[in-house]
Amino acid sequence: MNLSIFFEPLNEDVFANLEKPRTLGSYISYFVSKFPDWRAADIAILGVDETRGRSNEEQAEDASTAETPARLVRRKLYSLNKGAGRCQIVDLGNLRPGISLDDTYLRLKEIVEVLISHNTIPVIIGGSHDLEYGQYMGYEHLERVVNMVTVDSSVDMTEDPSVPPNKRQLRQILMHEPNYLFSLGQIGYQSYLTEPEVMATLEKMHFEAYRVGEVHRSIQEMEPVIRVADLLTFDISAIRHQDAPASEPANPFGLTGEEACQLCWYAGLNDNLTSLGIYEYNPELDDRELTAMMIATMIWYFIEGFYHRKNETNFTSRHFTKYAIAFTEDNPDRMTFYKSKNSEKWWLEVEPLSAEKGTRIVPCSYEDYLQATKGEVPHRWIMTQARLG
Repeated sequence: MNLSIFFEPLNEDVFANLEKPRTLGSYISYFVSKFPDWRAADIAILGVDETRGRSNEEQAEDASTAETPARLVRRKLYSLNKGAGRCQIVDLGNLRPGISLDDTYLRLKEIVEVLISHNTIPVIIGGSHDLEYGQYMGYEHLERVVNMVTVDSSVDMTEDPSVPPNKRQLRQILMHEPNYLFSLGQIGYQSYLTEPEVMATLEKMHFEAYRVGEVHRSIQEMEPVIRVADLLTFDISAIRHQDAPASEPANPFGLTGEEACQLCWYAGLNDNLTSLGIYEYNPELDDRELTAMMIATMIWYFIEGFYHRKNETNFTSRHFTKYAIAFTEDNPDRMTFYKSKNSEKWWLEVEPLSAEKGTRIVPCSYEDYLQATKGEVPHRWIMTQARLG
C-alpha cells in the first residue's frame, strides 16, 4: 500500500539544528522528498494536526504556516540524545486531514491498521483526544478482542451531543460495532472533573479506573494496568499545569512530568502494545515550549522502553516460576501466579466462569500475589473474571 498519498512531507527546518551527531534525529529516516521505508521500521512517528474535535468546527485549520503541535514536538524530540540501543525509526510526516472529522478518523484507522499489520508501532502526535477513536478502529481487522488504556484527567464518555467530540469519544468506542473492546483502563482521572454516572458505567462494565492520587501513591501499581494494553492514549491535560501548561482548561493538579514519563516507559516495555497516541497539545498556550519538551521526553522514554522489551509471553518456559496459592487447607481451589526470572514481573491466571471460554493470563503486581497468600482474592482477578463472563 502506498501510504505516502496520505501524508504531507516535513519542512527541513525540523532537522536543521541537529548539531550533535548522536541526536535522535540523526538516526531517523524522515519524509522530506522521499517517503521512508516504513516496513523495515520498528516505530513510525506521525503528526495528526487535527483539532476540529475540540469545538465542533466545520473547517480544518491551515497547518502550513502555524506552529503545529507535531512540528514543535519533533524539534525537541530530535534534538535529544539517542539511547544506547538500536534505532529503526521513521517519520512519515503529517497526516492530511479529511474533508470532515469523520474522514480524518477513517484515514487514521487505515494508517494504524496497515502499520500494526506490518509490526510497525505508530506513535501519533495529535491533535484533539477524539482522534483515539480512529486509533482504536485501526484494530478492527485483527478480529480479536483488544485492551485499551487511556491517561486523562477526566473520562471522555458524556452522552450530551452538544459537547465537543473530544469529550465523548470513549462512548463512540463503546458503541462501535463490531465491539471488540475487552478491557479499558483509565489512569489519572480526577473525581471533580468526572460525572458520577460515567464512573458507574465503567464499574458496571468491569473496567478499571485509577484516580490521580492512586498514581501518586504507587505508580508501580500502574505498570500491570499498562502491560495489558494493546493501545495507549495520553491526554496532556492529565499532567499538572506546572509541567505541561499547553492544554485547555488549565489544571493545577495532575500527574507530574516524571510520572508521565514513567508511564510511557512502562508502555514501551509492554510486549503487547502496538500503538501510542499523545493528544491535546495546544502550541498557542505553550510558554517557552515547555509542553513540547514534555511530550518529546515522554516519546523518548517510550522508545527506550521499546528497545528494552523482554518478549515475555511463553509462560511454560524455564524463564518463569509458577506459584500455586491455596486459599484454605480444606478448599481445593487454587490461584496460579507466574513470575519472570528476567524482569521479576508478575502474571495471574484467571479461569472463566463459563467452560466455553479459555483461561486468560493477565499482568498483575507483587501486591496481588501477597494479597492471595493472605487468603484474599485480588481485585484484578475479580474484574478479569467478570469480563470473561
